[in-house]
Amino acid sequence: MPLSRSLSMTSLSGVLPAWEEDELPVEDLLLFEVAWEVTNKVGGIYTVIQTKARITTDEWGENYYMMGPYFEHNFKTQVEGCEPPNPAIRKAMDSLIHNGCQVHFGRWLIEGSPYVILFDIGSAAWNLDRWKGDLWDTCNIGLPYHDREANDSLILGSLIAWFFKELTDHLGDKPNIIGHFHEWQAGPGLILARSRKIPMATVFTTHATLLGRYLCAGNVDFYNNLDKFDIDKEAGERQIYHRYCLERAAVHCSHVFTTVSQITAVEANHMLHRKPDVVTPNGLNVKKFSAMHEFQNLHSTNKVRIQEFVRGHFYGHLDFNLDKTLFFFIAGRYEFSNKGADIFLESLSRLNYLLRVHRNDMTVVVFFIMPAKTNNFNVESLKGQAVRKQLWDTAHTVKEKFGKKLYGALLKGQIPDMNSILDRDDFTIMKRAIYATQRHSLPPVTTHNMLEDSTDPILSNVRRIGLFNSRNDRVKIIFHPEFLSSTSPLLPMDYEDFVRGCNLGVFPSYYEPWGYTPGECTVMGIPSVTTNLSGFGCFMEEHISDPAAYGIYIVDRRFRAPEESCNQLTQFMFSFCQQSRRQRIIQRNRTERLSDLLDWRYLGRFYIHARHLALSRAFPDKFKMDPMAPLRTEGFRYPRPYSVPPSPSASLHSTPHHSDVEDEDDEPYDEDEEAERDRLNIKPPFVLMNTNEV
Repeated sequence: MPLSRSLSMTSLSGVLPAWEEDELPVEDLLLFEVAWEVTNKVGGIYTVIQTKARITTDEWGENYYMMGPYFEHNFKTQVEGCEPPNPAIRKAMDSLIHNGCQVHFGRWLIEGSPYVILFDIGSAAWNLDRWKGDLWDTCNIGLPYHDREANDSLILGSLIAWFFKELTDHLGDKPNIIGHFHEWQAGPGLILARSRKIPMATVFTTHATLLGRYLCAGNVDFYNNLDKFDIDKEAGERQIYHRYCLERAAVHCSHVFTTVSQITAVEANHMLHRKPDVVTPNGLNVKKFSAMHEFQNLHSTNKVRIQEFVRGHFYGHLDFNLDKTLFFFIAGRYEFSNKGADIFLESLSRLNYLLRVHRNDMTVVVFFIMPAKTNNFNVESLKGQAVRKQLWDTAHTVKEKFGKKLYGALLKGQIPDMNSILDRDDFTIMKRAIYATQRHSLPPVTTHNMLEDSTDPILSNVRRIGLFNSRNDRVKIIFHPEFLSSTSPLLPMDYEDFVRGCNLGVFPSYYEPWGYTPGECTVMGIPSVTTNLSGFGCFMEEHISDPAAYGIYIVDRRFRAPEESCNQLTQFMFSFCQQSRRQRIIQRNRTERLSDLLDWRYLGRFYIHARHLALSRAFPDKFKMDPMAPLRTEGFRYPRPYSVPPSPSASLHSTPHHSDVEDEDDEPYDEDEEAERDRLNIKPPFVLMNTNEV
């Protein structure tokens, strides 16, 4: 039956909990957000502050400023220089400039166009030794001369603390200042501002603890040993003790300490010895489509583009039906164990076995989009796309010639002789095109020439499990060791278009404080696999009664052995392969309906609460908040869809059936009715910010 447009594509504001916080008098406040990533795209925090800028600017207007380091290229390409609207900020900047430190001001050319204040670290480097002495005298933290990143963070922090001192001297008692600092690189500014008793409210957010990142990168059994680590010893052995001290000092100096997820809150409690006051989940700017099922149409359009690439990559071995082919992918930083690529590859080997044993005619093509060291595209990959294009051109030439002869014959009122409509030359051209597709080697696993082919973790494991894209394999692997770009001669697609064209994103991460990749899949209506060790997975478990029914498959990596987690992931993927085309369409509708959960318009409320709490602690006479009262920023839970049985697998057929066949006895489904029930049957809200350990 045709699927009508549903309420899943519209706002879910009707089910979002009412915001009960008192409005902050933003006209009497100035908000400064400090991060190394302001105008500087070097990590995931850049995505957080860039996407959050619009809703923060809408709330604060010209009283909101971002602060970070100055890089000439970034400033010239991303910032429009202008004068500060506040005279006190101009005077504070001039104080630094007159003392030989360069400060730049402008509007960052992103959504919301926030003001930015950027400090030139190089121009102030001559103060480094003196500021190192100040840091030692203040909190007994010494920085080694060879750690440039730590030294640069101290220079930036000293400039920011200096700026705040000048600004508060010019402003007096009003307006009050809030400083929100992200990660340890911004920590020195907070530490120095507090030690100098600058009158301002401070918030510190850690997106992942410094030591946690290092420990997990070393394949340590992290979560089972959180309470057993000798923190100082572990930091010292990794030569990051000074950085850890900066992070821990910033955490304990701040009025309010926040993290991005429940799982990171547990980690921070052990690593940094302070329980977060508020959990501030990461969001996205969700764009809703006005046209009916436009996101479904985008999926179809971009899937065709991926199919074209696959036709070229597997030329000579294209003995599988692309209409019965699913595209899975994993993407992100190349952290083999942390991102779960190890368990993913093992599960793919088992999935391949299951599909072959059950004689399933479904094929799975899996993309690994993880940047690694390469020295260009390999010849086989480029040749495949050239062969595909040549075949396409040949087909069009013959089709055009055939069409003209057919047209002429029909005009004469004749049925053409099909044997004479194509001459010998046409058959010769077609035979040469067919012979050109012959291939004596298997389609390549990787699209590039790898510099460290023999030791690369993904390729080493592909060799171990034996998935070499042979004809008998139902699971094919393509490792694309470079971020996607629409200008690529091989796979000319931007990441967003590529995600929309895939069927399932798989992110079985072991260490993932939040996890933007499954979140991006969700807002595009693409089902995804995540884990209960990622912030995103924990967030979805708290908000949804049956995540799998909404296309969010959560692998248990916290309370299960790796073997069990691997089997669970295999079963998720195998069950997904058994779905009919209609079931996948229904599931994408449900997945897209969750996008409002990840919208900054909802998640920005937690930042508002953190600022209010900081003001009440820094200026208790002016701003009142009961510290013992439960947080009124509450979550909600989507119920299990009415059309889905209690077990996700129960809605699947006992034997696989073709993706292009729709059975008349499929479960009853009315998208409009189901979306309306989601609004009326929300479970009682619960407090989202409880960070107690499970």
